[in-house]
Amino acid sequence: MAGSSSSREVSGARWLILGLLILSVLINYIDRGALSVAAATVGFQQEMGLTDTRLGLLFSAFFWTYASLQVVAGYLADHHGVARIFAAGFLFWSAATVLSGFAASFAALLALRLLLGMGEAVAYPVYSKIIVSGFPEERRGTANALIDAGSRAGAALCVLLGGAIAARHGWRMMFVAIGGCGLLWLIPWFLCAAQVPAARRNPAQPGPGLAAILRQRQAWGTFFGLFCVNYTWTFILSWLPVYLTRERHYSTQMLAIYGSLPFWGIAASCALFGWISDRMIARGASPTLVRIGFVAGGLVLSTLMLPASMLSNQVLSMALLIVACLSLGLTSSNFWAITQTLAGPQAAGRWAGLQNGIGNLAGFGGPYLTGLIVARSGGFFPAFLLASAVSLAGACAYLFVVRQVAPVEWSRGTAPDRAQPYFPG
Repeated sequence: MAGSSSSREVSGARWLILGLLILSVLINYIDRGALSVAAATVGFQQEMGLTDTRLGLLFSAFFWTYASLQVVAGYLADHHGVARIFAAGFLFWSAATVLSGFAASFAALLALRLLLGMGEAVAYPVYSKIIVSGFPEERRGTANALIDAGSRAGAALCVLLGGAIAARHGWRMMFVAIGGCGLLWLIPWFLCAAQVPAARRNPAQPGPGLAAILRQRQAWGTFFGLFCVNYTWTFILSWLPVYLTRERHYSTQMLAIYGSLPFWGIAASCALFGWISDRMIARGASPTLVRIGFVAGGLVLSTLMLPASMLSNQVLSMALLIVACLSLGLTSSNFWAITQTLAGPQAAGRWAGLQNGIGNLAGFGGPYLTGLIVARSGGFFPAFLLASAVSLAGACAYLFVVRQVAPVEWSRGTAPDRAQPYFPG
């Protein structure tokens, strides 16, 4: 294959593969967020016998399998053909989405949410493995940002298209339509599978084990940092449509249009700030200052969601929500690039699997906790307050624990002093 991770140029075939990955994560988040749109439709909770607490349990159930299988997915990404593994996971999660349209009980929906999480578990370890193997440092911000923009655009399209389908044909047809159409992605993927970049395994240098990764201070910083990012993101993804219909009194038609705006904001800012960060590094800026500065700054600014929840003016509240989501784009455009640089090609899949597994523990109980908070307080303000506090904790993890973005030298298990620490000492 043309190009290598050490080259400044990236072949056209690898940009094509990246384009398919972006489309796949867009579909991934449409499928993942469909339950949120269904929950905002009239009659869904009554038909399925769902209280707010039970609904929160369904939101969380996805992450039980998704997070717990991340280490397995990371191992598979490091040791087997990523193209086949990803295709199998994609087929699995699309089938779970289609079948959700036929669910007749809470138990059936719960089981399908668990199956959806199992299928989607392969995605981010595979993305990290392909990006670190096919893109150099000064291009990884853009590559990761475009994938993350795809995920946010998927959430936006889920609200926009899913809301429109549900308003006209009902929530069951929404699940069937988005899951069935998504399966068409497998056709170009199989046609291009031979072009998927992946680092070749060297038996003499098998790479670090899980224990070696867990000994790294920076690893725990990225784990906890992603936990905080994911808590805020899953709160927005799961509960924002319900919040807008219940407290802001949006109709299903209004939700389809205006409810998608915050997600479009994240998608646009991901792409923009990923490109800006790469340009800054290519011109000589420290990867540490750029990557960590963007991640921590975005988390701090995302707390604007709290005053947004306090304003009575609908327009101003939505404007602040959009700004808060734009700020999340600062964060999500760079945190995977930090992980990939630290881990390197030898450990990218396993580190990403561990990080995504621990980071998605936020989804184990976060949406369920939000349901409890809303049920007991009668409103969403305490939930917005907690999400903002978690965002600030995530900023601290990147600033004070990760601190430096430089490849770990796995033979010694240490990170060399190639980049200026964010804080000295």
